[in-house]
Amino acid sequence: MSTTGFLSGLLLVLGCQAATVLPGTLKTPGKVPPFAPRSLYTTIDEFGQPQFQVDGRKLFRDRPLPPHRISTVPIKLLQVLRSTRQYFQDFSETDPITQREGILGIQGVTLPQVLDTLDFMIATLTEDISRKRPIRLQDPAFINQHFRVIQWLPHNPRNPNQTEELRLTNYAVFTHRGSHTPTQTYNTALYALPPRVSNQPEDRFYQQLTKQQVLAGIFEPGGALHGRVQPLAYLTRAAFEDALMQGTILVEFTDGSRAFFNVDRNNGLPFVKGVSPYEQQRYWYFRQVAAIKGYGSTIENKINIEPEVTFAGDVWNIGLGRVVVIEDRRGKPPQLRLGVIADTGGAFAPNLYQLDFLAGIFRDRPTYQAVARQLPNYVRAYILIKKPVKSRNQ
Repeated sequence: MSTTGFLSGLLLVLGCQAATVLPGTLKTPGKVPPFAPRSLYTTIDEFGQPQFQVDGRKLFRDRPLPPHRISTVPIKLLQVLRSTRQYFQDFSETDPITQREGILGIQGVTLPQVLDTLDFMIATLTEDISRKRPIRLQDPAFINQHFRVIQWLPHNPRNPNQTEELRLTNYAVFTHRGSHTPTQTYNTALYALPPRVSNQPEDRFYQQLTKQQVLAGIFEPGGALHGRVQPLAYLTRAAFEDALMQGTILVEFTDGSRAFFNVDRNNGLPFVKGVSPYEQQRYWYFRQVAAIKGYGSTIENKINIEPEVTFAGDVWNIGLGRVVVIEDRRGKPPQLRLGVIADTGGAFAPNLYQLDFLAGIFRDRPTYQAVARQLPNYVRAYILIKKPVKSRNQ
């Protein structure tokens, strides 16, 4: 998931409340009219609770893409688009996030248009790749012809001067050494909670424990709750913190085996911005997975994501599955990159001024940092929405 505390994998306490929050219908601290104009949008956090109102008309404007070739990795993009579209199809009735128009609803963007955008991109990429012809989605003229291009203007309460470009951070999956059993070097565990049992209430004992209590050994032999969870891998403390921060880790065990682990459920405590990761109280439990995972309402249904084409963002307010082009204006000509919001994290609850780019899988931090230094810190961002097909009578 994401760096700077993005702690991927979603805290799944959204409930139906998140699906029914409408702009202008919730009171927020201060003098907010009970029936605000349609242009006012009430943001929500990861728990579905109202946070602040913003004029949605000021965050977006229609503007064509500049005429520069778009960078992407077509095969990876197609895989993430398919996985995201499948999530909408399979979980639209059980996950309120899939039903949220979010702040783009003020711009007239509907959920059917979002799904039509995904379907059209999947069909276009599939055809171009199978026929081994130029990828049309990398042609800005094709994008401007077939898509409504909406520039996203950031709303950053902490930085009113951030008016044109979004903050772009990046995250990664790191490869770390580990052990199946505790050793002097590998002494910090990733734990898995007991599997959920259908039709039975979940035992939420883990929501009573802070990160610091877990690290003190409450689940280890001699601890008060030994045996309640399963140790998946033992890591160094630094590797453990990387796993929490990025949300996914690739562990190479001392016996030669290797496995991906992804965040599953957390203890229900919020991530506190500005507090050192080592001192946070939020704690995540993990699950072994077969691929890098993005957003999902449970560990079993998380979206498979790929580096170089995935953004983590505010799925509660900007929206899951929104297709984004970012523009790096540092050089001449500017560089364009195409990806999809298929991930999220604690830093985006809410966050209308930032995206987090999945940079790749790295064996060590210096290699990652060499790549990260090539990425921009601020970008223009455009959201693509498929234009409706005009009938012959129009």
